[in-house]
Amino acid sequence: SPSGSPVTLKILQNWVPRVSHYFDKEHYTYVGHQIVIQESIEHFGAVVWPGALALSQYLESNQEQFNLKDKKVLEIGAGTGLLSIVACILGAHVTATDLPEVLENLSYNISRNTQNSNMHKPEVRKLVWGEGLNEDFPVSTYHYDFILATDVVYHHAALDPLLATMVYFCKPGTVLLWANKFRFTTDYEFLEKVCNIFNTAILAEFPESNVKLLKATVREN
Repeated sequence: SPSGSPVTLKILQNWVPRVSHYFDKEHYTYVGHQIVIQESIEHFGAVVWPGALALSQYLESNQEQFNLKDKKVLEIGAGTGLLSIVACILGAHVTATDLPEVLENLSYNISRNTQNSNMHKPEVRKLVWGEGLNEDFPVSTYHYDFILATDVVYHHAALDPLLATMVYFCKPGTVLLWANKFRFTTDYEFLEKVCNIFNTAILAEFPESNVKLLKATVREN
């Protein structure tokens, strides 16, 4: 990669084992905060995937390189909200987005974990990849310092709209941080498209989880 070789990391077992009456609650600790995540078995977006753990861990450990304090951060495909919560703890103005059917659980997790008055109040919004972007997030009003995306690439039909969404939100000055488990040829094909469109660097690899973490920025002409 352009900026030297990626660092090799393990995904740390950052969740705290707790005797819980609910089978569906996971406890994590990031940046000195305990985070309680309610998962849901009905939806893909409602389980914590390894990419979210990898990027949460990376942001916690690299706060000087990626200082989120008072920055505008958009997460696409936020799922359970773990990463958006970590970004809030790190001081960001966070907008967490996902499909309509995921928003109830996402909102619940984000509100219960960000009630600390020191944090900027996060926003939860519907975002269907590639749909209504100009209407819902007009360029004149919305500019993000960071776009976060984890495990958004797997076997699904919305890869082209996903790429279009990344391109839409990545303006000059925006940093896209994308962590993903790589399993299928379609995952690598998507990676190739990202590399063709953006300036990209692999920041970290988590070999035992097949997760890569990439940084992408717009090519300046």
